[in-house]
Amino acid sequence: MAVDTSPFQQLFQQLSRGLDASNDGSHDMSHLNRVWRTARLIAAEEGGDLRLLAAAVLLHDCVTVEKDSPLREQASRLSAEKAEQMLEKLQWGSLVIEAVSDAIRTHSYSAGLVPKSLEGRILQDADRLDAIGAVGIARCFYTAGRMGSKLYDALDPQGKERDLDDRRYALDHFPMKLLRLATGFQTRAGNRMARERHSRLQAFYDAFMGELDG
Repeated sequence: MAVDTSPFQQLFQQLSRGLDASNDGSHDMSHLNRVWRTARLIAAEEGGDLRLLAAAVLLHDCVTVEKDSPLREQASRLSAEKAEQMLEKLQWGSLVIEAVSDAIRTHSYSAGLVPKSLEGRILQDADRLDAIGAVGIARCFYTAGRMGSKLYDALDPQGKERDLDDRRYALDHFPMKLLRLATGFQTRAGNRMARERHSRLQAFYDAFMGELDG
């Protein structure tokens, strides 16, 4: 799927040459397309430099690290460092490169960092929005399948008497992460979208548990 890059077609063509090849369907071009579309919707309300934002969106996952890799928590830092190198080759200014790098380094939920710039806040919100709602549900179970996880613990689906483990059980990822994502959004627009998507996420989880209970 091609990313709708207008009016930054040339920029995207230049930067896409340096992206890692990946067969991860949850972090492919369709993911970039969704994040870019959401980022533009947020920026339409919040403002921001779209050229800087476009670079940050395209490069925020430019280093591919699998979810079950021990390097996963360093993925955003590795992508930020590679983005700096790519933008330096294109002779971008140091201040702009620093802004793009910071946006990428701080976008990850697991990093637990607060972006310095508006563009960084928009990227963090747009990327996080892709992890909740209907798309987030699909990505969760897709990733669980790639990791060889089970759907849920048959004896204790909700983890009432055990520690939650989303590496073993896909459903554990909801209370461990997905159902927590709606808090901590950085922009007003992102926060509004998060509430809408969270309600779909919660409805699915409740319906799933309801079916297990019969």
